[in-house]
Formats: sequence, C-alpha cells, structure tokens
Amino acid sequence: MFKLPNLPYTKTALAPLFNEEQMTYHYDKHHKAYIDNLNKFMETDSSLKGKSLEEITLTSSGGVFNNAAQAWNHTFYWLGISPTGQGEAPSQNLMAAITRDFGSLDELKAKFVDGGVKTFGSGWIWLCADTTGKLSLVSTSNAAVPFTNNGPMPILVADVWEHAYYIDYRNLRQKYLETFWAQVNWSFVSENYSSKKVRDLTKIMMS
Repeated sequence: MFKLPNLPYTKTALAPLFNEEQMTYHYDKHHKAYIDNLNKFMETDSSLKGKSLEEITLTSSGGVFNNAAQAWNHTFYWLGISPTGQGEAPSQNLMAAITRDFGSLDELKAKFVDGGVKTFGSGWIWLCADTTGKLSLVSTSNAAVPFTNNGPMPILVADVWEHAYYIDYRNLRQKYLETFWAQVNWSFVSENYSSKKVRDLTKIMMS
C-alpha cells in the first residue's frame, strides 16, 4: 500500500508561490485522493501487489493508471519545488545541456512557461532528457507521463491542472508558471539529469 509522502518543507514555506490554503487543497485533498484510490484498486487486484509505483504506471490503464500516474506526478512535482532562495542553480553538466539545447536558462524558462500556458485543459509541462542527455519539453494531458512507451526521462514538471494554482492565481496560469520557475529545486533537477533513469519514488511512498 502507498501513503501520502511527507513534504520536504512546511505548507507555508513555498510563499509567495503558494499560500497554505492552496497547499492544503492540492496536497492534502487532491494528491491524497489519488493515493487512496490507488490503494483501493490494490485491495481488489492482486496483480498490483508487490509492484513499484513506477511499474504500475508503466503497465496499467484506465482508473489504475490515472491514479498511479497522478500519485507519481504529484510526488515528483513537490520535490521539484523549493522554498524561496533554496533552489541553488543547475549543476555544471545540466547548465551545459541547457545552453546547448535551449541557448540559455532564460530561453528555457520562456519556452517552459509558454509550453505550460499552451497545454490545453488539464495536464503537465515537463523538462525531460533522453538517454543521450538531450533535453526537451513535453506537454502531457490529464495523468499522462513522458516515460511510458520508451519516452524521455522527466527531470522537472509543473502541474497545470487548475486545482494546482486556482486559489492563488485564479485563471492566471502564466503568472503561476513564472512564479513556479523562481522556486525550482535545481539540486533535485540536477540529480535527476545525472542519474539517467526515471526517479524511483516508491520508497518514500510505501506505508
């Protein structure tokens, strides 16, 4: 069974990105609901028992996939954000890749924000790396993740479902994404880039 993972900061620590009310609704209600729903599936489907969250996401469909993927996506999302001033900067290797593939960190930000704004409806905007280390931006809808069907490895994501930002930003998705960018946890992103494999989140989510 899976559990709602502890946040690496308090629910008030991400201001000005989010206030406590936004965090309570998104983390305590939406994120927790995906995990609770996945656990209900696991109680009735013995084939899911013993599998990692990543394995379930890769091998399932329908409601099982939606809840497993959303549990993974949200956990990854929270780890990619840091309190103001604590995100440091991209590692030397990641910065070299950003410069090579996007021109500059500012250019990456502009394209990331634009990609998130243009993601239609509910979904996610991801910074990904392929097996050679080449970076790309990937927009997915609903619960979809980039690493299914041998897709690229996520290293950073922003949630663009309205429930992720509506209390603080209403319909101003671009303002939310620009504020998000100022609080990216670059240490986490750099670790993901150097690992060359999809982040294993199962260990921090097992009850």
